[in-house]
Formats: sequence, C-alpha cells, structure tokens
Amino acid sequence: MDAPTEQLTLSTRLAVNGDLPPWAAALACALVLVSLGVLVVHELRRRERGGLAIVASGVLALLALLLAVVRPVRIAARESVIGAKVVVLSDTSRSMALPQDGKTTRGDVGARALADLAKGSKDARLLVLGFGDGPPAPIAAKEGEKTVPAAPRSDLTAALRTLASSAEEKPQAVVVVSDGRLDDPAEDASPENLAALGKELKVPIHTIATTRQGPPDASVRRVSAAGAAVAHVPLPLRVEVGCSGGLSCDELTVTARELREDGPPALLATGLSHLKDGKGTVDLSVTLERAGARILEIAITPPSGDTIPENDRRLLTFVVARERVRVLHVAGRPTNDVRALRQWLKSDASVDVVAFFILRTQSDNPNARPEDLSLIPFPVDELFTEHLPSFDAVVLQDFDAQPYGLEKHLPQLARYVRSGGGLIMVGGQNSFIAGGYAGTPLAEVLPVSLDHSPGATAADVAPVTPTWTEDGRAAPLLAPLRDVASEELPQMPGTNILGDVRAGGLVLWSHPTRTTKSGAPMPILAIGDQGDGRSIALGIDGAWQLEFSQLGARTSGRGYGAMWDGLLGWLMRDPRFEPGQLDLTAPCVAGEPARVRVRAPDGRDASGEPREMVVEVRRLDARPGESGAEPLKVEVPKRAPGATGTVEVTLPPLPAGGYTARLKLGPGPTTRRDFACEAGGDEWADSRPDADRLRALAAATGGTFRWATDDRALPLPEPAVVSAERHVVPLAPPWSWTLAAAVLLGAHWFTRRRSGLS
Repeated sequence: MDAPTEQLTLSTRLAVNGDLPPWAAALACALVLVSLGVLVVHELRRRERGGLAIVASGVLALLALLLAVVRPVRIAARESVIGAKVVVLSDTSRSMALPQDGKTTRGDVGARALADLAKGSKDARLLVLGFGDGPPAPIAAKEGEKTVPAAPRSDLTAALRTLASSAEEKPQAVVVVSDGRLDDPAEDASPENLAALGKELKVPIHTIATTRQGPPDASVRRVSAAGAAVAHVPLPLRVEVGCSGGLSCDELTVTARELREDGPPALLATGLSHLKDGKGTVDLSVTLERAGARILEIAITPPSGDTIPENDRRLLTFVVARERVRVLHVAGRPTNDVRALRQWLKSDASVDVVAFFILRTQSDNPNARPEDLSLIPFPVDELFTEHLPSFDAVVLQDFDAQPYGLEKHLPQLARYVRSGGGLIMVGGQNSFIAGGYAGTPLAEVLPVSLDHSPGATAADVAPVTPTWTEDGRAAPLLAPLRDVASEELPQMPGTNILGDVRAGGLVLWSHPTRTTKSGAPMPILAIGDQGDGRSIALGIDGAWQLEFSQLGARTSGRGYGAMWDGLLGWLMRDPRFEPGQLDLTAPCVAGEPARVRVRAPDGRDASGEPREMVVEVRRLDARPGESGAEPLKVEVPKRAPGATGTVEVTLPPLPAGGYTARLKLGPGPTTRRDFACEAGGDEWADSRPDADRLRALAAATGGTFRWATDDRALPLPEPAVVSAERHVVPLAPPWSWTLAAAVLLGAHWFTRRRSGLS
C-alpha cells in the first residue's frame, strides 16, 4: 500500500525579497522591535508635548525603514502537497498465526491495525512491507483476501538494514506492527543496540503491539544438540520447556523418541524438568543406530488447560553421520573369496570390521584338549541379540546357519534388516539354498526368492561369466567397476541357484544360460529394498577373480575393490551410488504445500520409453485410519530424451508428523529421504508476546509505542510542499520604499523637534 497524498493548489502570499538572506531579514525585524521599545518606553517619557504624534510618526518611520530593507514581493504559485513517506513493517512470521482469543489470530489484529493506520494517516505515503526471513517484501493481498503469516523467522534487524541500504527514497518514519516475539533483535538486546537500528535510517521507529497477554500454554521451546549426530555414539540434548499464560507447571516429563517406518516410535530417553518462573531445562542422551536423515520427536506431557497442543512436541530432522562403517563379517570357511573380502574390509580405514571365520563345527574333533585350542567359540547368541543393532551391515559369506545355532536368530536378523540394517549374502558351498536359508525369515528379506522345495538344486558348479543387464549398466553402484574394467568380467567357478527377483529388487548381473522358473535369466547379483533397510544377493564365490586373473593383472587388481566400494556404499545409502536424489527445497510446514527437488538420470525401460518416476510419501507416526496413514503418490513429470538436471514436484499440504519420501525409478530400489512437518515450528515454540521489546525499541529510537487495540494515532511527519509553477512580483519599486522611508523619517524628526526632543 503506497498511497501518495498529492494535491495541486493555487496560492498567493507575501515574502521578503529573494536577494536578502533570511538572517538579514530577521536582524532587521529585531532592530525595528528594539527601536519601537526605546521609542515607547524611554523617549516618550522625555517629551514636552505632542506625545501621540511622536509615537505615530516613529512607528510609521520604522515600518517604512523595514519595508525599504526587506522590499516585499507577492508570490503566486501552483503547489503540490506530498505526504511524507512512511514505511510500515508488518510481521509475517508464523507466530502471528497464533490464536488471539479463540476466533481471531494475531495476524488478524495486525491487519486491522494496518487498515486503521491507513485511514488515519491520509497525509502520509504509507508503504506496507512484510518482514520475516530476509529482506522485506510488499504485502500484495487482494481485496478481502487474508494473508497467512508463513515466514519461519521474524528478523526485524535485516528488514531495517535493507531499508537503510536501499537506493530508493528513504522513509521519514518507520512503523513496526508485531507481537514482539522477534528473532532479531534478541530478547536481551541492550538499549544501545536498539538505538543503533534507528541511527542507520536516521528516523524514529514507532511500534504497534498486537497482543497484550499470551495464551495458557506449555511447550517445548528449544532443543539443542552438543555436536553432530554420529551413528552408535550417544548424542547429548538439552531441552528447554516453559509454561505461560497462567498455567501452573512445577515439573514436566520430557521424552525423546525416534520415528521409524518399521514400527511404533522407539523410546530413546526420558527426563523430568523442574520449572522455575515458568522455565526449565532437562538434559537427555540419545543414541541413533542408523545413519542418514532420522526424525526425533521431543515431547512433553502437557498439564490441564494447555490451549496450544501443536507445540507440545518438536519434530526434528537429524542427519546422522558415520564415524566408521561397522561391518559384521561371518564366513563359513577361509576360501580365496573370503580372504579377498576380509583383506579389502581391513584395508579400508573407514570400515570397522568384526570378522568371524568358522574353522570347525560343533561336531568336529580337533584331537586336542579344549584348553589347548586358541580360537574362541563363535559367540552367535551374544552377536545376534545384544550387539546386532550396533552394526551397519552384516555379511554372510559361505556360511551354514544350522550347525552354529544361527537359525533361531534368523527372525531377529530379518527384523534388523527391515529396521534399517544392511545385509549381503555372498555365494559359496554353504550359502543360499545350500546353507539352509530357503523358507526361513531371512530369505524373505533377500532381493531374490529361494526354492525351498525338497531336493531343490542348490548350485551350478559349471564355470560361468556373469552377463551385464541393462539395469546393471545404468546402476551408479557398479559405475566404479565399469570405469576400471568396462563390461569385461572374468570367468567364475560356478554359481548358487537363485530364484526370481522380488518386487522392488533389481538384477545387475545374470546367468548367461540358466533361467528361473518364470523363464527369466537367473540373477547372479541382485539388490533390493527391505523395509527401512537394504539387502544384496551375490550368488558367486569367485569375485576374487577380479583381483587375481588376467583381467586383474591388466587393471592392477582395482576391479575387486571398485565392486565392493559400490556394493557397500549403496548399502549405506551413499549419495554417489544412489539411482537418484531427493531433497526438499524448504522445510516442510504442516498445512502448506511442500516442494521436492528430484535429481535422476535419464532412465529408459526395455522399450526405450522413459521410466516412470514416482515420489511416494508415507507418514511415520500415523495410526491406521488417521490422516496421512495411507501412502501418497505423486508422479514426476517426464523429461525429454537425454534431458538432465532437476525436476521439482509439489506435495499437497501434509498434517504435522514425520514422513519418509521414496523416489521410485521403475521397478527397482528406491531413494529415501526422511523429513518432518511441524505446525509453526520455532515460531510457535514460545507463544508469549513481547510488547516490552517493542516499547524499548520505540523509546531507544525516538518513536512512539501503541497497542493495536487502543488509539493508534502516531506523530507522523508533516507533508512536504513542492511548487510546480511560481511567479514573483515586487509590491513596489525599490526606490519608492527608500523615498517613503526618508520622508517618514524626516517627518518623525520634525515632530520630535517641535515637542522639545532632540
């Protein structure tokens, strides 16, 4: 709203001659007044006769002398009256969307204050800007349309500095309309810091407060973490809670839970905060076992009478890093392939490997006393009950589960994968069907099916050279291997028998001649998503040939490490090996559309058509039947052949909660991104208004403080007068003023002489 009040008028007035400095005219007037005083008070007492004639002639002479000095002129002008520019900064942060009295919000009160201010300031040019996060912007609401406050911050300092540095006309006054709950200036800002805001603009800052008293509310006001989140490492959290608006809170129970896709939220920590003067803190320690984006819910048990339940919990996204990738490597016997993998795992400084080689079964007789044996028993129960969650990936290589008591832990291992763990099963004489895994819970989390019918063939011992599939050629996780060896693969000494790929799986290498029951080429290397985790099936035990073969000699043995770099990196969701990228362009706000940025290669199906890309969003904390419980699917627009870059899609408004978004590129594995949607976020965490800060800002800058519900009349600057056309005409020639002054001075002298005065 920029309403210049400009009115064109025709005016006529008298003024002194333009060649006379203002100080000279003022001095002449002062001397005339002094002379009149002397004439009336001093000389009149000395008169002998003719007092009235002396006064009259003296006054006329002095006036004539003054007119001879100032030489008055008549000015006729066409003038424009332009109102002073006043910038109104209206708070558009989300705190202005808090309810005021159950029916209206603070933003509604602010809007009424703006309307009343416009009506009462018709002589000023009001420019209404909304301030929040970053530079202020015009509020362009249509007639009758409400502007919903949506800024994530209320940075008044940045808005004022933008006005001060702008090349446009500077305002002559600034008016701030807000609830006072500002991010900057801070709550404890000194008067000097507040005064500095007005000094940059060199104008007074008037303030209008929308809210006198906050609602009855208990909330989680702030959550701060000491350092970065690292998988398997305790993370200290400090939680600040508060009660206001008349609520009685002596203590509040605070809980920290992780929202998970595979089940109900997992309780990580709980604590009791004792409040003093409506504020309290509690220190919690949480341990996140999985890397990547994880959603934490920090919540309080609110007291009776709490009117804003949305801020009783905070949903925070923690990007959990890995200090080192913890891998549990269990091998049934020390074959060449086992030795090669263990050596590669040990050579990578970023991998913390715990390796177990099974050299004998429980029925083997080593012909030695137990105390003479140097190897410890395989701690299967301890590993797969207590320590399993601490590993990022489990590698089962040529390992038979039955003789070592692993069968009873297979359900636990399957749950570990679905809850975010990684699993790689590597082929060999005791893997897959030969290891007794067909028909077990673990088989359900493999990317391929296993035939568990009696007498099913377990392996094909004929030498085989795997064949690259189209998906294998396009898979980023095998790009390092293709860079080293192109598509050449060495001959392998046989392969395990694997079934068809499961839904959500992808075959990267297949058997050149052997097929599955469905007639499809038999998988040799397949990957797939399993709940929150991932799994890989590598149906050969001859991958070491990539290092020790003619191909290995030509590539300096780099092919083996390149293959495992990609496999383990994809299992750990390394962005380099993901089929696509999925990010939010801005934090998600409950009830508002969210935009997702998609980066994906130009994938094609067997017919050459672009593969369908779909973003599927699922709520992590929704109960059955609750809003958001059903997955939401949004199709990504198809790109032209060969097109690269990013595509943005818009998600419909989501209710508050934790979400996981998956980017599906055809039938294969997905790229996952977890995020949280909050109602209000930081702006709703503390619902108390802060009128004292607005009052202090106005006092420090020479402005005026008003309540929005009271008289909002402000001492705004007077409008400026600009002449469009001007004519100056002397009232008389200069000599005539001089002649009149001389004549009247002579008459005054003559009168004084006749009355006996010298």
